[in-house]
Amino acid sequence: MTAVRQVDVLVVGAGPAGLAAAARLATAGAGRVEVLERETRPGGVPRHCPHGGFGTWTRPLTGPRYAHLLTAAAERAGAVIRTRTTALDWEVAATSGTNVLLTVGPEGPEALAARAVVLATGARERPRAARLVPGTRPAGVYTTGELQQAVHLFGQRIGTRAVVVGARDVSYAAARTVRTAGAEVVALVTEHPRARTSPARARSARLVQGVPLLTDTTVTELLGHGRLSGVRVRHRDGRTTVLPCDTVVFTGDFVPDHELARRGALDLDPGTRGPAVHTALHTSRPGVFAAGNLLHAVKPAGTAAREGARAAAAVLRHLAGAPWPHPGIPVTVEAPLRWITPNLLTPDRSHPAAAPPPPHLLRIDAPLPRPVLYVHQDGRLLHRARLGVRTAQPHRTLTLGVSWHGRVDPEGGEVRVSAG
Repeated sequence: MTAVRQVDVLVVGAGPAGLAAAARLATAGAGRVEVLERETRPGGVPRHCPHGGFGTWTRPLTGPRYAHLLTAAAERAGAVIRTRTTALDWEVAATSGTNVLLTVGPEGPEALAARAVVLATGARERPRAARLVPGTRPAGVYTTGELQQAVHLFGQRIGTRAVVVGARDVSYAAARTVRTAGAEVVALVTEHPRARTSPARARSARLVQGVPLLTDTTVTELLGHGRLSGVRVRHRDGRTTVLPCDTVVFTGDFVPDHELARRGALDLDPGTRGPAVHTALHTSRPGVFAAGNLLHAVKPAGTAAREGARAAAAVLRHLAGAPWPHPGIPVTVEAPLRWITPNLLTPDRSHPAAAPPPPHLLRIDAPLPRPVLYVHQDGRLLHRARLGVRTAQPHRTLTLGVSWHGRVDPEGGEVRVSAG
């Protein structure tokens, strides 16, 4: 192995989770804290979200301002942020057994050994190829992130008529970006029977902004050579239609950016498709923690930042000599629940957290009226919780408290969470 440079904590990803973790670690005196970011500037997705909604209720911020404040806080605390630097693979130091990340940046390849690693690589949208949409390969095909970067960071023109695929919050944000760029939104297209956003937002887009919503409709083909000329869609009754457009934006369908976790042979949760984590955000690889939208694609920036701070607290305990938890008891879900995180428990209390664990986050696949969550282990009911919502929606995250943790049998089987 080539020469290895030693740091104390290596944070991979300079989005809200990574920056919040780095700021807290550096402030607490964790030693040399370095943050690796493959983009040219730190801040993550908020950098190209010029709308409000970031920060706090008492201090609302635009995305770029929020990203700037997080970056400034990490740098002021003493963390070193290295942009245009990508972590490629892992090794283990032969003498110390610490994790070594193989990286490449402007100065070339480098091997970095760290006493602790925080993975905060976030999430990404699945592009057209991953969604298996056939057709040619014309210009004018974007994901939301590509669209926002093109418009808000680089001031590029995107075309004149756009179809937005999806009807979630992020889809309506993409439609707003299209209009900001001076283009017309031909339609929002969703395979679902209704928009997966708030009724007020959907109504405003349709009635005030004049954006049609095509429900129960699927994009089946991209048309055009050189430049997109239209998309072919199929309606629920089998009819097909061509929507003339020169731009199409594929939105939603987020997946964790977990390639580095996979390269490190971390256990992945089959529901979230991100690393499986304990309540203190330990992964299956000793010395490696994970936080942010790598664990739950996708939640707001504030949620990711709070998780980054929680991961930092766990890192500090690890650096102080706290033992690594054993593999833990899996927490799984039954349909119509899609996933839960954290998804591992260590109920024997041999590795207590410094603070009570936060609630579990869950997602559901289909609307569920008057939802009730049930927690079982080996056929024994541990907990029953009626949620305070009239109908649980697939685009909204549910929370499950942790009061039942003390009733989990350390020698028992997996914990199952169901909804009814």
